[in-house]
Amino acid sequence: MIVWIVFISFVLIFLALDLGVFHKDEHVIKSKEAGIWTAIFVTVAFAFSGVIYWLFSSEIIANPTGLTPNDAVLKYITGYLIELSLSVDNVFVIAVIFSSFKIPPLYQHRVLFWGILGAIVFRALMIFFGVALITKFEWIIYVFGVFLLYTAFNMLKGDDDDFDPQNSFVFKQIKKIYPVTSTLHGHNFFVKRMGINAATPLFVALIVIELTDILFALDSIPAILAITADPFIVFTSNILAILGLRSMYFLISRMLEKFKYINYSLVVILAFVGLKMLFSHYIHLPEWVSLTVISVALVSGILASMLIKDKE
Repeated sequence: MIVWIVFISFVLIFLALDLGVFHKDEHVIKSKEAGIWTAIFVTVAFAFSGVIYWLFSSEIIANPTGLTPNDAVLKYITGYLIELSLSVDNVFVIAVIFSSFKIPPLYQHRVLFWGILGAIVFRALMIFFGVALITKFEWIIYVFGVFLLYTAFNMLKGDDDDFDPQNSFVFKQIKKIYPVTSTLHGHNFFVKRMGINAATPLFVALIVIELTDILFALDSIPAILAITADPFIVFTSNILAILGLRSMYFLISRMLEKFKYINYSLVVILAFVGLKMLFSHYIHLPEWVSLTVISVALVSGILASMLIKDKE
């Protein structure tokens, strides 16, 4: 329990420093700054694998699945790469939401900050219940496997290409429940107008991003649970990937057209993990195989996007 408290305290302290010190003055996040922060987050995430090794080798933390230190590290890195790769698809949706609600770049960091803070809470709950389900009902792993294959199939068809936040069910329900202004009022989420409190487009964008992240978590968390049911590895790999999502957004949102083949990488990753879940009781793949498949799929999608040119 102490290890969990220390990790969560570290995350909260960093988030407080992020908003109160590093980004105290609102400004547009340039590609160079985003690249530096992305490199920092990725470095911290990979360096944390050393902490994982130490915790499992010294038996400081509970080890319900009986992992060796080396296996724990491989499962952590694999889980982190899965979440990181699926976050790329999340970036596309966030860009569409910001564009739809006309959120200027000056306020986008503020929205993403509170969005990720909420995402940490929701994902912690989903991980807790997901691990509990797999531990108590072994057959649930087949349900997760089929769901991931279904998601991969839909992604391959491209059913989400016509996503319009302003015509979404969520946006329509928000307008029914609470007054919404049509214009921004600085960085405020709420404003008082003619004696009535109303939500600004900034708050609406935050809620839509929050709910879409929950939908993405329905894919990513079962995918990580296919790698390991150890709650600490699932939680830390997931949260460290989420923390880097903001800087990743500002880094690659301006280059979305260049990543036109990355969706195929995500299809391969989800399909592979789904099949691994379905055959988990019959075929036991070494951890390095999963890590290799996920890494090759991700790198191949990036290289294909960079090297293959569209015909004019």
